Amino acid sequence: MDNNCYQTGALKMKIKKGVSLAVRDVKTSDPYVVVKMGNQKLKTRIVERNVNPEWNEDLILSIQDPDLPIKLTVYDHDKFSKDDNMGDAEVDIKPFLEALKLSRKNLPNGTILKTIQPARSNFLVEQSHITWKHNKIIQNMCLRLQKVECGELELELTWINPPGANSGS
Repeated sequence: MDNNCYQTGALKMKIKKGVSLAVRDVKTSDPYVVVKMGNQKLKTRIVERNVNPEWNEDLILSIQDPDLPIKLTVYDHDKFSKDDNMGDAEVDIKPFLEALKLSRKNLPNGTILKTIQPARSNFLVEQSHITWKHNKIIQNMCLRLQKVECGELELELTWINPPGANSGS
């Protein structure tokens, strides 16, 4: 991507919740999410004994290379052994970054800028909308976890402009 149409900045990823996550302990799990992009690694808090955890945690990623995927892995926290993998998914942020380039002058609140359909090439459970809301571009998505018997992750992306940057409106 050439630098004229893309500015580096930060992406706020709200890890909302897990849905029907895999059981890794006797009847439940103690899940947390690890988010990796390039050499960045962030993680949520552990929610004890819950296969439908609500984190509602904001993790901030610095975006230098939009071609790098964001990898999310859910783990079950174990006190006395290695944490168990509960599945993973990837987020392709290119459609989101492309929506940032669109003119947003006089757009009504709630305007859908782009819709991404579930496909074999992504991890979406259902279509995901990139929306203009409250003077921000927001993308909500529900991802199906891979390499596991069940589980989904719900998250929301929001762009954070660096101080002094053009907001694009």
